Amino acid sequence: MAVKNQFPIYIPSKGRADSRLTIKALEEMGVPYTVVVEEQEYSEYAKVVQKKNILVLDKTFQDDYDTCDDLGDRKSKGPGPARNFIWQHSIDRGYKWHWVMDDNIKCFRRWQNNLEIKCIDGTPFKVMEDFVLRYKNIGMAGPNYTFFVIDKWAHQYGPFTVNTRIYSCNLIRNDLPLPDRWRGRYNEDTDLSLRILKKGWCTIQFNVFLQEKANTQTLKGGNTDEFYAEEGTIPKSNMQMRLHPDVTKLVWRYGRHHHYVNYNKFKRENKLIFRDDYKPKKGVNNYGLKLKQVGESKKMNEILEYLPDSMALVTLIVDLLFVAF
Repeated sequence: MAVKNQFPIYIPSKGRADSRLTIKALEEMGVPYTVVVEEQEYSEYAKVVQKKNILVLDKTFQDDYDTCDDLGDRKSKGPGPARNFIWQHSIDRGYKWHWVMDDNIKCFRRWQNNLEIKCIDGTPFKVMEDFVLRYKNIGMAGPNYTFFVIDKWAHQYGPFTVNTRIYSCNLIRNDLPLPDRWRGRYNEDTDLSLRILKKGWCTIQFNVFLQEKANTQTLKGGNTDEFYAEEGTIPKSNMQMRLHPDVTKLVWRYGRHHHYVNYNKFKRENKLIFRDDYKPKKGVNNYGLKLKQVGESKKMNEILEYLPDSMALVTLIVDLLFVAF
């Protein structure tokens, strides 16, 4: 039997009722979700998504949103207003944490033995939740991108990375002392990660679980049409340098401009602290997962899937992660 996530999952989405990659991925995994859309797009999403899973964005969150620039309403404010609406909505429902995911995630994978193996139920979310709940000073966590865990560099990766940016699939602690919460017209993931770290909190980027995401600017809808198709990535990098000049510089990578953020200070200074009442358990909790071959192929990561099973054969890392500290 699949292990269910503890905290609610939200997907702010715009202009992607047709593609809806993250929605399809979660539905395939049997994981409940809520998609947040603007009022004018409700009817389009309601044609392909059950109405009980759709939430209309409260416009006051758009009106009150801090874009960190002087452009006002002349261009889209991005997903930040919806993310702040989601944050408050989860608090109003009584949750201490919430998930917020971009709407262009193709699937989730488990990285083991240098294979990126597709997960077909929601166990990874529960594993990540249980890990962060061991500590009293983690503010945000989430899975790394599949394209950042590269075969030839695999020996450099641990099961997770402490105190770095969390992108696109964020597990957020609701009582963080950040009055603005999400802010900025561009690149609000990096800004939020840095503000959390500058407050002395920790972030966790998981490498054992990964998100396979459509590349920036390749999928119609979202911010692609309103931002990147015309402007490229320079405006968002410039905003990042203006908000955090102490740790940011502009670089040329992957054929376009990017901002580079130096997280070394936070890696040195912000240390994970266990909850006072946390007691490590002996043995390994496999969360009922096993590795199952479902076909034949030269690409093993395309034919292996994680399936729930009480006779688990694969050692998951949640209890092993404790050893790393």
